[in-house]
Amino acid sequence: MPGPVVEPRPAAAAPLPSLLASAMRIFDVSLGQMLWSRRSIFLALLVGGPVVLALAVRVATGMNFGPPRGPRPGGPGMFGLMVWLLYIRFIVPVLGVFYGTALVADEVDDKTITYLFVRPIQRASIVFGKYLAYLVCTTLLVLPSLTLVYLLVVPIRGGSLGAAFPALLTDLGMLAIGLAAYGAVFAFVGARLKRPLVIGLIFAFGWEPGVLLFPGYLKRATVGYYLQALVPHAMPNDSAASILLRVVSDVPSVTVSLLSLAVLTAVALWAAGRTMGQREYVLEQ
Repeated sequence: MPGPVVEPRPAAAAPLPSLLASAMRIFDVSLGQMLWSRRSIFLALLVGGPVVLALAVRVATGMNFGPPRGPRPGGPGMFGLMVWLLYIRFIVPVLGVFYGTALVADEVDDKTITYLFVRPIQRASIVFGKYLAYLVCTTLLVLPSLTLVYLLVVPIRGGSLGAAFPALLTDLGMLAIGLAAYGAVFAFVGARLKRPLVIGLIFAFGWEPGVLLFPGYLKRATVGYYLQALVPHAMPNDSAASILLRVVSDVPSVTVSLLSLAVLTAVALWAAGRTMGQREYVLEQ
């Protein structure tokens, strides 16, 4: 007698790769795209500006240009001022806004996000992988820029490179933390909202500077409030720049700032990944 007929079972769907493995695949693709994109030219010009300015200051002081009377700031003081004005208040927020909001928004605008969604990966890994590429791309250019500024400016008028070196290490770590925090916040903005660049610019250069100048609790809803506590340089208070840099006196402790920035970065990244996994992106024709 013929044996029983065994119906073939349907093939089980292949399990998706882990979140980390998927994120690293997106990272490999995104890093090369970021390094060779038009934004890289903008990034190079942005981080090269302080180096050119530091070189000009070095040449001018070597030729004794400047006011003949009155005290002149030394190299470490000028370096601290450049860190405050150029990097903390401008370069780091600008990079966070332009790159963070573009992690998802560019894919939507270019109508290429559908190609990412059809890949056998978790949707949240798209944000995480692109965010890692953003961190590597920005830190590899911003941190060497600050180091060159340090080498050019600190020796002016007898400044010691060795004595100021611990402050440089703190500056490098602080900038990396700032890039991570701003990038995570604006990655969520880019994943959640339409036209995120405008909203990001308003937050970075409207909301943050405004609330930091006034007492109250609103300043705790900014990245700059916690980032300022990590800067090893005293804020200048004897020049017109003090008007721009004078923030509230109750600066949080270093421990509170580090914990707050870590929590803020983690929550913003989680929210961005969750938004990416749940939101339906409608591509405009």
